[in-house]
Amino acid sequence: MSAAVSPHDTEQPLVLREDRDGIATLTLNRPKARNALSMGLMAALQDVLDAIHEDRSVRAVVLAGAGGVFCAGHDLKEMRASPSREIYEALFTQCSRLMLTINRIRQPVIAKVRGVATAAGCQLVATCDLAYCEDGARFATPGVNIGLFCSTPMVALTRAVGRKAAMEMLLLGDLIDAEEAARIGLVNRAVPADQLDRLVDGVAAKIASKSPLTLATGKEAFYRQIDLDAEAAYAYAARVMTENMMAQDAAEGIDAFLGKRAPVWCGR
Repeated sequence: MSAAVSPHDTEQPLVLREDRDGIATLTLNRPKARNALSMGLMAALQDVLDAIHEDRSVRAVVLAGAGGVFCAGHDLKEMRASPSREIYEALFTQCSRLMLTINRIRQPVIAKVRGVATAAGCQLVATCDLAYCEDGARFATPGVNIGLFCSTPMVALTRAVGRKAAMEMLLLGDLIDAEEAARIGLVNRAVPADQLDRLVDGVAAKIASKSPLTLATGKEAFYRQIDLDAEAAYAYAARVMTENMMAQDAAEGIDAFLGKRAPVWCGR
């Protein structure tokens, strides 16, 4: 296991990274602060994700939180310690860049949620490509309760769940349980706590067994087409599939399927 230390906070490893069998597990490591997204933690996570994007040995990423909480959102104490427009603009720009990076890196990112994910922590869950949680997990966008509407978390939330469900979370600020989070599509599935590791390990391993080129192609195409109208989306997807068919991995995968053998991916 290695640790990424943010230049903003050298007292502790803010993000732990463990690599195994093509899967990088990243753990937010501010348990005493409920893994709140300080500027230091966001910088550390950004650095690790940027490195993973360039690391062709990594085929899937799992994002978890140390301790009993996934992520409690932004660090409100840090925000109030420097109450200036410049600091707030830098903070939310940094957060937005981090969320976009999760969508843009070539590897699928899986949130593994234990405990609570609120505000920007809920945004993290909504941003990840897949999300699984223990049945005791809770989620909220509670900014409205403290006079700060969860506007940046809203961007990811409204792209993960339906409009009415998103507005209810944003306007009420209440915690929802794991069952409701799964029902509205915020997470893929909620399982008993003792089954969560096995579930996420299995999903990550299955993803890691696929062609890394195909994973990267598909993930990029998914996010590019999703906001297009149907005609433009089909035109774009047809171009992507044509390019994908020209790749060596596509030829290998089809030949392996026809030959009833396991494919050997080359990443090209």
